[in-house]
Amino acid sequence: MNSKSIYARLYALASGILLTFFFQTASAQQSVKPLSLNEAISLSIQNSKQLRVSHAKVEQATASLKEANERQLPDVSVSGSYLRLTQPNIDLKLKLGGNSGTPTESPKVNQAAYGSANVSIPIFAGGKLQSGKESARYLAEAARLDVDKDREDVIQNTIAAYSNLYKSKAAVALVQENIRQSDERVKEFSNKEKNGLLARNDLLKAELQQSNYQLALMDAENNLKIANLNMDIMLGLPDNTVIQVDSTIFKVDNNIDGRGVAEFEQLAYQNRKDAASLSAREKAAFAGVKGAKADYYPSLAVTGGYIAAYVPNLITITNAVTAGVGVKYNLSSLWKTGSKVAGAKAQMAEVQANEAKIADNIHLDVYQSYENYLLSHKKMDTYIKAIEQSEENYRITKNKHDNNLATTTDLLDADVANLQSHLNYAYAKADALVAYNKLLQAAGILEPNNK
Repeated sequence: MNSKSIYARLYALASGILLTFFFQTASAQQSVKPLSLNEAISLSIQNSKQLRVSHAKVEQATASLKEANERQLPDVSVSGSYLRLTQPNIDLKLKLGGNSGTPTESPKVNQAAYGSANVSIPIFAGGKLQSGKESARYLAEAARLDVDKDREDVIQNTIAAYSNLYKSKAAVALVQENIRQSDERVKEFSNKEKNGLLARNDLLKAELQQSNYQLALMDAENNLKIANLNMDIMLGLPDNTVIQVDSTIFKVDNNIDGRGVAEFEQLAYQNRKDAASLSAREKAAFAGVKGAKADYYPSLAVTGGYIAAYVPNLITITNAVTAGVGVKYNLSSLWKTGSKVAGAKAQMAEVQANEAKIADNIHLDVYQSYENYLLSHKKMDTYIKAIEQSEENYRITKNKHDNNLATTTDLLDADVANLQSHLNYAYAKADALVAYNKLLQAAGILEPNNK
């Protein structure tokens, strides 16, 4: 062996050791986190960006409600000024004279100070204050219902992502097991081919299937990495966190206690947050129409005030208290209010149309979710039988192949069919959990403790 060959082997050995060390270090930096579905839901709710936006909208609606309530409180204003004056010409119409009746010299005024305090308490504004409070209250209620709706969406998305992660892990595990069996088959076929007991073509077929399984494993592992990263982002975990799912929740006993689609649809009309939110918005729009019509009427308020002034050498005013009733009417409202009322009525009509639309959506959503739930259980029952059939078919085909009664192609096809049946069943279990919870969401009764 020449020196170049030795150096090449040493270089390859050193490279392999370094790569192994690198991958072991990278693997050690990953943190493995066992996570139940309810824990995943709790984390996703805590870290949901959409829920933060929804909560901000609730705070905004609450502030608007507070502002509407405060419009009934008294308006109090205080003002005061101190002025320096040039030498003014003062001509008092009320002539002031001394004891002899001769007129006195005009007073010299070079400064002035005055202050006032005013209070206005609204009494009547055509119902505008009350309708404003009513509209703000219903909009705040709608915003809170929107948070509940978004929360249900977050829960369902988490369930779907958790199920997808389970499916990815199941695919990797099943393909790895088939690769192990395929490796054993290739070794067995290689020995037979060397001893002249198997055609070279049959060995190539087994090696080709081995390569296909390895390619399938690459795809499965890539899907697993993406599904895991998706969960990390959704839950607010570091990107290198490897999540271990709880496979015990993917069971076949999620049932609906014999309830029919009509019962779920009735539950949806009673519990769906999006429908309740639109109902609250319709009430707010109705209050908006009343508020727009209030501009047709005058406003009435009780007013009071206090005035004080001091002008040196001229006048001093104290204890000047005022009280009365103020009436205000904007004549332009006679021709401007009509368009406001029309706009408010159009907004209410839009909300009512959306209510009719969401009623149809609920009907379709519940029916579709119910049928998908039934279909998922039918598929699981079928896939259970398919697993039994594929395993028995593989056993029989292998026996035939060992006795030269079946071709290698038959054996490999039976192996692929067996793998596919196990994959289908694993996927069906995950899909059944998603379908069950989607039905609960469609009915408006989805909560974490339903799992």
